[in-house]
Order: sequence, then structure tokens, then C-alpha cells
Amino acid sequence: MAYVITEACIGTKNTACVAVCPVDCIYDAGDQYVINPEECIDCSMCMPQCPVEAIYPGDEVPEDLRDYARKAAELDYSKLAPGWGVN
Repeated sequence: MAYVITEACIGTKNTACVAVCPVDCIYDAGDQYVINPEECIDCSMCMPQCPVEAIYPGDEVPEDLRDYARKAAELDYSKLAPGWGVN
């Protein structure tokens, strides 16, 4: 299951996770980054890089943050820029 970026990223948008992603599946969604679950290879390289601990494995997202997984799955990624091309 893909990794999910949650609420703690909002307003922070540290690019450390983007820099280590081997498949460039982290996109800029405005106020935070999101991981495209169709592109994520579950390598977990992003998770330890997040300074605000906003990234969870999809099956370990706390109940109160599960909306972030749903939203990531429903986004139209063709309208977003990959995170590496933003900052």
C-alpha cells in the first residue's frame, strides 16, 4: 500500500521527501505535498526524511488522518506538478 502525506505537512512543505523519492511520485498540491498512490513503489525512503513526521504507510495512517489517503487516491495528478520541479 502506498505511503500517505498527512496534515503535518500543510504549510511546511519540506522537500527532503521529494529529493529522495526514486520514482518522483510526490506532487505539489498547493499547501502540502501528496504521494500518488498509483506511482508509489512502497520503498519508504520518504518517511524518515520528513522533519514533521507527516508520512505514514497507507495501512498505518491514524484513523483521524485517513481522509488524506482518500484525497490522495482521488486527486487528478495530471493537473499537478511533480514536487521536484517546484522548489
